[in-house]
Amino acid sequence: MIITIRKSAPKLEVEKLIKELESYGVKVTHVVGENHDVLGLVGDTARLDENRIQANDAVRKVTRIAAPYKLANRLFHPDDSVVDVAGIKIGGRENIVIIGGPCSVEGKEQIESIAHSVKEAGAVMLRGGAYKPRTSPYAFQGLQTEGILDLVEARRLTGLPIVSELMSADKLEEFEQYVDLIQIGARNMQNFELLKALGKSKKPILLKRGLANTIEEWIMSAEYIMAAGNPNVILCERGIRTFEKYTRNTLDLSVIPVIKEKTHLPIVIDPSHATGDYRYVEAMSLAAIAAGADGLIIEVHNNPECAWSDGDQSLKPEKFARLVEKCRAIAHVVGREIK
Repeated sequence: MIITIRKSAPKLEVEKLIKELESYGVKVTHVVGENHDVLGLVGDTARLDENRIQANDAVRKVTRIAAPYKLANRLFHPDDSVVDVAGIKIGGRENIVIIGGPCSVEGKEQIESIAHSVKEAGAVMLRGGAYKPRTSPYAFQGLQTEGILDLVEARRLTGLPIVSELMSADKLEEFEQYVDLIQIGARNMQNFELLKALGKSKKPILLKRGLANTIEEWIMSAEYIMAAGNPNVILCERGIRTFEKYTRNTLDLSVIPVIKEKTHLPIVIDPSHATGDYRYVEAMSLAAIAAGADGLIIEVHNNPECAWSDGDQSLKPEKFARLVEKCRAIAHVVGREIK
């Protein structure tokens, strides 16, 4: 529920109204605006009589919100959220971040070499999978803790914050100790117990959209994390499953303006998983920036022909460097900047 307060309303009257509303067990967020103030109510508002609230002289308008998400809703938080990842700001209207690295960490030498390459090209964070969700139980499952420690060493050498995927809550302590941005993959988007555990963490979360999930379901998964106490959520579109077979998934770029309208959360695009083909990554990256994305997460490998996973969608370092330069040009056109 949204309650619009008259700008001329006495402060004591507004405070009295807030206390009365809180007595019903709802959380009230007071947003001060230039022309009017807004009270955002989160919780079970079914018992509240909107006609009675409207009768209050301090109230200009009462609006019930149909959307089931409250904390992620832009109506309650009109300004864009900016999430801090080890000093790197994601979100807002100016900067765009580039994250690069391999699908899987294959060893210390490999990840260190790629880390230096993506940093030189302009990436500000290093991605790398240590725990790998794979369709086949016989496929490479990742180096696990060894892979995490290899990422940590690459961070020490380059200064790049690291991004890696968490598969289960029993590894959360390890990730909180070593990883800067915890990624939740598409297959775990609706692992609600894991989402609730992440809500108790202080680490920022990169939440990927599920393979066949609606935008509202995706936002509700973010709401799980936020409702449990962690507001630092970044959404990531990585393509959804459709009938099309020419690409690995179908990249839904229309989701960018929708997310910007419905929520205040930053959104990052993963063109590598979306297309599944390195030849299409550049076009989708440029289109994503033009559409308003706050960042890109791109797979980069120094020898994709021999990669242990997803080599066909990985860019070589030199191709990645050229892409970053083109991204800078598009960012400039839309009034933003890649640092």
